[in-house]
Amino acid sequence: MARKIYDIKPPKTAKKVGKPDATMIVSRTLGGEARKNTRKKKERRSIFGNPWAVISISILTLLVIVGVYLFFKLPKADIVIWPKVDTLSFSQTITADKSVAVSDFVKFIIPAQYFEATKTNSQDFPATGNASNEGRATGTITIYNKYDPPTPVNFKTGTHFMSDSGKLFVASQKIVVPAAKKSGSKITPGSVQVEIQAVEGGSDYNIAPSNFSVPGLKGTSYYYSINAVSTSAMTGGYAGKVKKVTDDDIQQAKDVLVKKTTSDAMADLKSQISSEYILLDNAALSSVVEALSPTKPGTVAESFSYQVTVKASALVFKKSEVEELVKNYVTSQMPEGKTLLANSSQISYPSSTIDISGGKATLNLDFSSGVYQNMDKNSMTLSMLGQNASQIEEKIKNSFGDQVSKVTISFWPFWVTSAPNNQKVVNIELKFQ
Repeated sequence: MARKIYDIKPPKTAKKVGKPDATMIVSRTLGGEARKNTRKKKERRSIFGNPWAVISISILTLLVIVGVYLFFKLPKADIVIWPKVDTLSFSQTITADKSVAVSDFVKFIIPAQYFEATKTNSQDFPATGNASNEGRATGTITIYNKYDPPTPVNFKTGTHFMSDSGKLFVASQKIVVPAAKKSGSKITPGSVQVEIQAVEGGSDYNIAPSNFSVPGLKGTSYYYSINAVSTSAMTGGYAGKVKKVTDDDIQQAKDVLVKKTTSDAMADLKSQISSEYILLDNAALSSVVEALSPTKPGTVAESFSYQVTVKASALVFKKSEVEELVKNYVTSQMPEGKTLLANSSQISYPSSTIDISGGKATLNLDFSSGVYQNMDKNSMTLSMLGQNASQIEEKIKNSFGDQVSKVTISFWPFWVTSAPNNQKVVNIELKFQ
């Protein structure tokens, strides 16, 4: 029997060809997606698993952001202009008056203010004079009156009594010596006790008990009828060198203390005057109210005291008042199109007449101020937007000519070559030499 030969596989053994069923599609789809996800995970692991790659990406991103910010936000232009400054000088007489409360710039009158201070100093000074200090001896005598016929005897103050040793003493009061009492031929002398003092100092007058006569009665009938006796020694006589106050001492003490007190009074006065006021050299004065010493020249003393009282007064005016007056005057006199340069005023007071007690001063002022060409920075900024350095310099030259002495222009950052179109970042600064 002949064998059958098939050129294709039988249906039950051959694979079906045609439209796949659903199971095959799902299987094939899931398998493909799984392979894709696996590749992506491998890719992500390869990137994020490398830290240097992450850092590099971060830095690159930051640089891009900074670059964009610098390019669009930070460009700016700085323009510095030195205007030419002219000086205007003037002289004017003004009045500072204590009775004025508000300045009158038309009449050139400003307010003035009066200040006063009083200072008292006392001090002890040494006496420089030399003197002999001799104590006078004193004692008591009994005066006897045995004049016949009995008669009371009167002696005036200052009557002298001479001791039998030749020492002279004096009585400091009037003396009445009672009359003697007579009984037959017997006479009982009248008597009185008197204090006497030596006419000179020194220990030589400290004499022992002595008999005394009255020299003033010599040559009269009373000389031998009137006598005196001391029963105790005279005491208190001595001699020595001491200091005494001289006229020169008093004058020198006054000079020294007046100078010191005047300085103290002026210091007290100036401490009341703040820096906002101007005090001219001839606008302050001092006067001695009192200068005295209780010790008189010739007084024996080692030292003495002296006291001085000084009053100081001043008339001042505010610096700001003068500056405002000067500013007002210069502004009224400066040429059109000019601007007053701030803080450029120079003021001096070459002469002045000041009545401090009257509260008025006449001041001769010399003053000057700087002025420069008006420059509207706002309009200048608008005209420079988008302009390069050469164009900006040309605009300034065309607008102000020789009224500008110097100009500098700088752009930032380094790649900027013209002024930005944003007015806020174009800065114009005026500088003055």
